[in-house]
Amino acid sequence: MHDTSTGSTGSTARPSRRAVLAATAGLTAGLTVPATARAAAHSAVHDRRLRALISRMTLEEKVGQLFVMRVYGHSATAPDKADADANLKEIGVRTAAELIATYRVGGIIYFTWAHNTRDPHQIADLSDGIQRACLEQPRGLPALIATDQEHGAVCRIGRPATLFPGAMAVGAGGSRADARTLGRISGTELRAMGVNQDYSPDADVNVNPANPVIGVRSFGADPEAVAALVAAEVRGYQAARVAATAKHFPGHGDTAVDSHYGFPVITHSRELWERLDAVPFRAAIRAGIDSVMTAHIQFPALDDSGDPATLSRPIVTGILRGELGYDGVVITDSLGMEGVRTKYGDDRVPVLALKAGVDQLLNPPSLDVAWHAVLRAVREGELTEARLDESILRILRLKARLGLFEHPYADRAGVGRTVGTRAHLAAADRIAERGTTLLVNEDGTLPFDRRSEHRLLVVGADPASPSGTTGPPTGVLAAALTGLGFTATALSTGTAPSAAAVNEAVTAARDADAVVVATYNVTASSSQRTLVDRLLATGKPVAVVAVRNPYDVAQFPSVRACLATYCWTDVELRAAARVIAGRVAPRGKLPVPVQRADDPARVLYPIGHGLTY
Repeated sequence: MHDTSTGSTGSTARPSRRAVLAATAGLTAGLTVPATARAAAHSAVHDRRLRALISRMTLEEKVGQLFVMRVYGHSATAPDKADADANLKEIGVRTAAELIATYRVGGIIYFTWAHNTRDPHQIADLSDGIQRACLEQPRGLPALIATDQEHGAVCRIGRPATLFPGAMAVGAGGSRADARTLGRISGTELRAMGVNQDYSPDADVNVNPANPVIGVRSFGADPEAVAALVAAEVRGYQAARVAATAKHFPGHGDTAVDSHYGFPVITHSRELWERLDAVPFRAAIRAGIDSVMTAHIQFPALDDSGDPATLSRPIVTGILRGELGYDGVVITDSLGMEGVRTKYGDDRVPVLALKAGVDQLLNPPSLDVAWHAVLRAVREGELTEARLDESILRILRLKARLGLFEHPYADRAGVGRTVGTRAHLAAADRIAERGTTLLVNEDGTLPFDRRSEHRLLVVGADPASPSGTTGPPTGVLAAALTGLGFTATALSTGTAPSAAAVNEAVTAARDADAVVVATYNVTASSSQRTLVDRLLATGKPVAVVAVRNPYDVAQFPSVRACLATYCWTDVELRAAARVIAGRVAPRGKLPVPVQRADDPARVLYPIGHGLTY
């Protein structure tokens, strides 16, 4: 068997169920666990069968099962030459199939930049190629195929898949039903493409407006509200037989340092952690979360050793497993991030993570270094083979619970009738509308009237669009407003508009009846403030649309109309256009407080603030 797919137009024969079972040499009989009988996966009889599988594995196979690795290319066996070269340089193999044969990895993670996610049928073919490569190995096991499909700012699979608003927009809508619908629809589409593990939802409570890495990826700042939405989304994903992942334990919501590039320190007391950060993770565990991702943060109140949480036995084993009672799969955040590499070398990090109690090791910078380090640690007695068996048992329980032993392949024939359907897209639109938040609306500035304010100028920031959306934001807004009966013109002025760009926008505003300004992460020194002030001075009606952080509104004390969308994906921008046009009324409520710009100790708009018309 081999993967002959070369893209969305390629044809790949769907392996029969008999072939799948034969590939596992009969060892997996009876392992599939119905989703409605989750507890049965932990029963003694199922564990005995799984342990029988483990007992037949070589040490090298056990080590491989612990790793989840990136790989370049759209195909498991025939990637483009540039992707094969990238694999050879970074991993020492040319294809996903060679990666699996060499290292026997237990999982693969998909990225847009790795060219894994061109279109739904190609993704399904890639997933099937990966599963075939796994099952063709001696004692082959199906793979966990994962991605970061958070929606909003972090999304790896784009159009034509359904793209939903991000977490903070869902938090502004405040609907558990919407969060569950998001998880169910997204999960159904992922599973059709062969993706069976999603690194979502974000369970962090974002209480720091300056947080550069979480921010709008969080549902909000109220731990109970975040907990309710996390649990609902978990149930939605797992009803679709996709493993949800609560992240980033023990809580990454109060940091001004991005753990991709530095080593954040959380200064919360143990008591504050219990009241704030722990609440959504407890809710996720009660909801039956399949996996939990650790954070590369230092949390002295929970472990004063100076180690990141990912490498902390007091945090992973003592608190997550012991105190919170979690016995599911624990996965690290990417081991290529600086936050976990600051204190120890790349050969020590995976070993220390396993000693801390982690099960899956995600995306090490060098798989060869990490894989051999774990193998050496077992052979030299630092890690026992029994310790590896504990993690492998949890991983195999998860694979069984997802039905991967009997049904490892994508529903390729069902991709067209599942992914990006009209009903799914309509659900995303409605959820986006319910999250759009009207923060300011003096003298009824909004909605704009297409008769008296027919000519609209849309200016402002055009950050790179999240994966799979059309962009740029000003263009998406202008097109949507034109479709609603206005004549809208887009003019990008950027996230740091120059004096010339500001002048150009002011000149263009003279020919418009009203102006829409898209803002992005505005600070006190940002020239975006100058742009807005100059446009207000024209006397034309001006509506600000904060397309990422709702905190932007604090920087515009004179603005007469301001909306928050919480992200700049198409679905959120189109919803904002419908609100601006008066086609729908704004219903969102702030899920985070907005402090005054001139006095951050004072709240300008509290949690729950939101206007309508």
